[in-house]
Amino acid sequence: MRKTVYICGGPERFANYRRWVEAAGARAVFGGGEPGPGLLEDALLLPGGGDLEPWRYGQENTASRSLEPERDEAELRLLQAFTSAGKPVLGVCRGLQTINVFFGGTLVQDVPGHGAWEDGDRLHGVRTAPSPLRSVCGRMLTVNSAHHQAADRLGSGLQAVQWAEDGVIEALCHRRLPVWAVQWHPERLEDRALGRRLLGTFLKLGR
Repeated sequence: MRKTVYICGGPERFANYRRWVEAAGARAVFGGGEPGPGLLEDALLLPGGGDLEPWRYGQENTASRSLEPERDEAELRLLQAFTSAGKPVLGVCRGLQTINVFFGGTLVQDVPGHGAWEDGDRLHGVRTAPSPLRSVCGRMLTVNSAHHQAADRLGSGLQAVQWAEDGVIEALCHRRLPVWAVQWHPERLEDRALGRRLLGTFLKLGR
């Protein structure tokens, strides 16, 4: 039976994530801030998007934009449900930031040199520490970048496992829970095999 991946939102907005999930052999399920009856979905995917409200990590708004308060509420509620059930969670870009805030971490509200170009994503190198993610990405990797915020102080239980050349955290893993997050966008990475491998390996974390 194919595994199901829950995404908060509509299929029109997150069509590229649906294609990515399907390419990895799973099925994307879309909905609001409440999971299905009995939490039937196998995993939670937190996609990219606008910034989180800074008050959620104890800061005034100095550079955050495209705020989505209702989405913040919904995704944090889903994180609580899936982590309490011990089910896998994968964050992408904003999703990494949401995971860090959920576990009590903070964000840098504006990071130079990581936003997308006018004609597409920026590319830069990253290094990966020994971790489950290293088996997927290898030690050195070139990834795409389209963000202006990043994890700062890490939330409880989280560890950084990948960094850009300037020290910006590019991936996180939880020390105990099946929670992974990347700051880059595997759903639209030119190396599609890497994207499929990342999602496929992540889905094996489920019980």
